Order: sequence, then C-alpha cells, then structure tokens
Amino acid sequence: MSAPDEDGLGPLLARISACRICRDAPLGGPGRALPHEPRPVCVASARAPVLIAGQAPGTRVHASGRPFTDPSGDRLRDWLGVDAAAFYDPDKFAIVPMGFCFPGLDAKGGDLPPRRECAPAWRGQVMEAMPQVRLVLAIGLYAQAWHLGKLRHKSVTDTVADWRAVLAATEAGTPVMPMPHPSWRNSGWLKRNPWFEAELLPELRRRVYDAIG
Repeated sequence: MSAPDEDGLGPLLARISACRICRDAPLGGPGRALPHEPRPVCVASARAPVLIAGQAPGTRVHASGRPFTDPSGDRLRDWLGVDAAAFYDPDKFAIVPMGFCFPGLDAKGGDLPPRRECAPAWRGQVMEAMPQVRLVLAIGLYAQAWHLGKLRHKSVTDTVADWRAVLAATEAGTPVMPMPHPSWRNSGWLKRNPWFEAELLPELRRRVYDAIG
C-alpha cells in the first residue's frame, strides 16, 4: 500500500490498510469471513495519469504486498510496453484492484472473485481522490462491471472485442480500455483471439505512452 504523503491520500490509505471488514463483518454473515489475515494492496496516486483497475491480489502479491509481482505482472508490463521501474512509479501508474485483499482459492486452485465488501466501501473514495486519471485499464469482469456499467457485455471476450466502441463512448470523460486478465491461464484465450495483440495492444501502448510521456 503506497502513496506519497503530498498526494493527500495518506489518511485514506491508512484507513484502507487497517480495513478488516471482510474478516470481521463479511457480507453474508460470519461463515463468509475471509479465512486469513487481510493484507490490502493498493497503489493510489494523485499524480498518475493511468489507472490499472485489476481484480484482486493473488498468492504471490499477498506475500509480497506489491501488486503484480508475479508472471501476470510480467505479461501486463509487456502489454503496456513499460519496464518495472515505470510500472511501479506512482507518477505514472495507479494500481487499484477491485478487491484489495487476496480472496483465497477455490476448489480447483484458482483465485476466488474479489471480496464483495471491498469496492462498495472504498472504491468511490479512491476514485474521487484521483481526478487526474486520464486512462483507465479495466482488467477482467469485475473491473469492467464497475467502470463500464451498461457498456459491458455479458462476457469479457465480447467486452474486450468491443474496445473501440467502449473507448468512443468514454472518450468525453475518462477513456476506459477493457482488457482480459494477463494471467498465464489466459494463454489459450490469446491464441483464439489474435486481434487482441494485433489491434488492441498497439492502441493501448500508444495511449499509455501519450499519457505517461
């Protein structure tokens, strides 16, 4: 969890860091509590022009306390055309997932969805504190649902495939670029949808470059 004190985000991030609602007051009652100690991960900035809106930390990020310190992060940085130094520079990127804490694993070993308590409690406040954002990268179903509303299609594939229309519809405010999750589990998806790398990625890199200089 990080943001320079001069951003004015310090008090908000301190409250987020101390948040334990998914453990102590979970939606659905005590049986729905997060089964481990929460460790919120959020990089907010009042200067970064690009917001990366992901899903929730995985096991490696839960251990490191730093977002995208895993193979998904390597792929995402390649998609963006930036190195780690730029990626973790709060003057360039804010990284604010839909759920700040690792939600646990399902029966098949995959990550559970972001906790339902997190976004209603915090996301509006964080977004209000970052009015300078010029580009939102909405990664995955939950980020697209929050940032796109009725512009989102039923599937992530359909939403990402409609990226040109989504950009056009959001251009007057803060442009939103819908993206799949960079997980290596999605390698098959990338092979089935070659337009993503051939058409969307060049536009993504151009916009990121224009935004961060």
